[in-house]
Amino acid sequence: MFTGIVEAVGTLTAITPKGEDISVTVEVGKLDMSDVKLGDSIATNGVCLTVVDYSATSYSADLSLETLQKTGFADYQAGDKVNLEKAMLPTTRLGGHIVSGHVDGVGEIVERNMVGRAIEFWVAMPSEISKYVAEKGSITVDGISLTVNDLRKNAFKLTIVPHTSEETTIADFHVGRKVNLEVDVLARYMERLLTSQQQQPESRITMDFLQQNGFA
Repeated sequence: MFTGIVEAVGTLTAITPKGEDISVTVEVGKLDMSDVKLGDSIATNGVCLTVVDYSATSYSADLSLETLQKTGFADYQAGDKVNLEKAMLPTTRLGGHIVSGHVDGVGEIVERNMVGRAIEFWVAMPSEISKYVAEKGSITVDGISLTVNDLRKNAFKLTIVPHTSEETTIADFHVGRKVNLEVDVLARYMERLLTSQQQQPESRITMDFLQQNGFA
């Protein structure tokens, strides 16, 4: 699990085809590798990757065909910058929100505007995940925990403050760029609860119950 608070910006230094799969090597920038072990998870542009080799300055990971088909990695090239976050510890401050590193869909930057010192983006999203995205709710974009500030049909708005621009890859986002999206896991659990209620009419869990107890 992750928080969506980016720890460092790394660089893809190698992308090696292995049949239908690939292996990638990432130079980690300022990411502290002193406590990293084989098998650890590192979110790489929001994709949970397993470390199969590492040094003090880099790590390697394997990506399956499924990951290539469901994320932006299919279009990445050596030299691309990526957001990095090690898996959270029990003592980690949850400064963002709960992130699993499992991408729900690939979005696209469709607008970019400067608003004072902030950057405003509109991001198009696949229609099948739009029901999970709420105004003032959380969403993960290329591994960054962000707040949805407005909604259109199948698109959402982000307002990015200077600090976030400086500490992530988001300052380089441009119209047409594809981005990895992960919706808030709580939205999926709520859907499951409500679906279960419909399948089992005797259930005492209702929307009123969820609202009264702070879940909606």
